[in-house]
Amino acid sequence: MFTGVHDLPWWGYVVYTLIMTHITIAAVTIYLHRHQAHRALELHPLASHGFRFWLWLTTGMVTKEWTAIHRKHHAKCETAEDPHSPKIHGIRKVLLEGAELYRIESTNRHTLERYGHGTPDDWIERNVYGRFTVLGISLLLVMNFVLFGFIGITIWAVQMMWIPVMAAGVVNGIGHYWGYRTFQPTDASRNIAPWGILIGGEELHNNHHAYVTSARLSSRWYEFDIGWLYIRVLQTLGLAQVKRVAPTLRFDRAKSQCDVATLHALVTHRYELLGQYAKSLHRTCALEMRSLKARAVKVDANALTRWLHVDTSALPRSEHGQRQQVTEASKVLATVYTMRDELVALWQRSNASRESLVRQLEDWCERAEGSGVEALQRFSRRLRSCRSSASV
Repeated sequence: MFTGVHDLPWWGYVVYTLIMTHITIAAVTIYLHRHQAHRALELHPLASHGFRFWLWLTTGMVTKEWTAIHRKHHAKCETAEDPHSPKIHGIRKVLLEGAELYRIESTNRHTLERYGHGTPDDWIERNVYGRFTVLGISLLLVMNFVLFGFIGITIWAVQMMWIPVMAAGVVNGIGHYWGYRTFQPTDASRNIAPWGILIGGEELHNNHHAYVTSARLSSRWYEFDIGWLYIRVLQTLGLAQVKRVAPTLRFDRAKSQCDVATLHALVTHRYELLGQYAKSLHRTCALEMRSLKARAVKVDANALTRWLHVDTSALPRSEHGQRQQVTEASKVLATVYTMRDELVALWQRSNASRESLVRQLEDWCERAEGSGVEALQRFSRRLRSCRSSASV
């Protein structure tokens, strides 16, 4: 049996496969995702074309198609037009057939024209990468066979499955279905785990949806974005230039009044502050739930928690009546949920002047601190002290 140019021990084939697939996921997260789709960084032509060639060789993906589909995912997230939402298609469909959903959307000319702007359109893209998508992966198959013989075909099969499983399935599926949420954007995005080297930092999906144009996906000390590490190395070598990273929410304990800096921090860090609001009021809701049960009021504990995280407009119609019934039975819960709704409404008033919005924010804090709800009072005082550091 032909064993190829290199006859490796079993672990050698495993290491080789992991290295090759890791380069591919790094190319996806750095080149396709952060550079092309969101323009969070600029790449030197040498690095840009290196990634483009590698993706043609190992995936056959076309830059314009991937970029357009991903941008549409953000623009239409969790709606019927989202190309790969577990909320619409179901987690099983996205997890197991995510690549097929991608293929179907790639044939939608409107998607490519509407969302594919700014992607490579040079001679090699039109005449090689975009035209002969199967040629690259066929060359990889031949190369693997020459190097390792028949085991090389197995390695090639793993390489072909890597992005469909890890990106199209795990990130697009589980990343909107299971995990923890540091921020509270209007979609269902989740951070799968603080450590996810196999998917290049893309496991921090909730962070990404909160700060879409950030080149760094990690936001907490325990989160590790290996894609960001590679970007920093490329930057040191002069092959990348970071344009934007998520700003940092900071606090000035000396502040006791809302000002323009407070307003700016609220708008910039709205998803983080909503997350802090939900966390701050969670115990209050739990205690109030016990009080309601003691008074024989029917309570859905999961719903009480969910209403801390979800905008009223996004609630299923069936839950509006439940929420009204609960808030009529509890003045505390009525205050907690109403104040959340009003805080969200504040940054949606785009036609109001800054001075007017600052006054409204100060009024919100005054009412929060006069509510008698201790956790809400503490959150308000913390909100007053907010300021935001500038992003890159």
